[in-house]
Amino acid sequence: MRSQIYRSLLSATLKRTSPSFSGGKAATAAVVSCRRRMSYLASYSLSESGNAYRGWISGVLALPAAAFMLQEQEAHAAQMERTFIAIKPDGVQRGLISEIVSRFERKGFKLVGIKIIVPPKDFAQKHYHDLKDRPFFNGLCNFLSSGPVLAMVWEGEGVIRYGRKLIGSTDPQNSEPGSIRADLAVVVGRNIIHGSDGLETAKDEIKLWFKPEELVNYTSNAEKWIYGIN
Repeated sequence: MRSQIYRSLLSATLKRTSPSFSGGKAATAAVVSCRRRMSYLASYSLSESGNAYRGWISGVLALPAAAFMLQEQEAHAAQMERTFIAIKPDGVQRGLISEIVSRFERKGFKLVGIKIIVPPKDFAQKHYHDLKDRPFFNGLCNFLSSGPVLAMVWEGEGVIRYGRKLIGSTDPQNSEPGSIRADLAVVVGRNIIHGSDGLETAKDEIKLWFKPEELVNYTSNAEKWIYGIN
């Protein structure tokens, strides 16, 4: 009878922590439900006599612990935004990679994708497709394909909007003091960095520059100090 109860509760718990049950509020609800079930299971075991049941339940409790943590991470990750950031050829050639990356890191954003490439001209045209009717389009594409570009994907709450603040205005002369362009650039044609300007743009640019397998999902040890996850 006891073993049947254990199996029933454990089965319900493991179903709730299966990979198919994930994402946002649903994942959070699953974690809470699972914890309640396991707490009941633990208290039931402790009320039994003998060390055999205690030893058995200790082993069972250890099994879904990773599943609980995974569900919490997925629930938190569902709230995160991702943005595309590129250090242009002028920024790379001037040795500004570490300076720019450190600003995003110090803010608390998480790097989930990075590579350095020299984009072909036709690729640059795809990136700037929304500017194809502008007189400077050809020169813009020539410049982006003129040397190595450091392509990155950053993740965090509000990373798209605040990433733009970190970068500064398109014209460095109009950028807020302390922004990347205000501090490190002088003219529009050499403003060293690009950042997605909205959610849909970010999705499109990430898809253009990165394959899904080139992006990683992980929980940074610093996140509990940044977001207050307990």
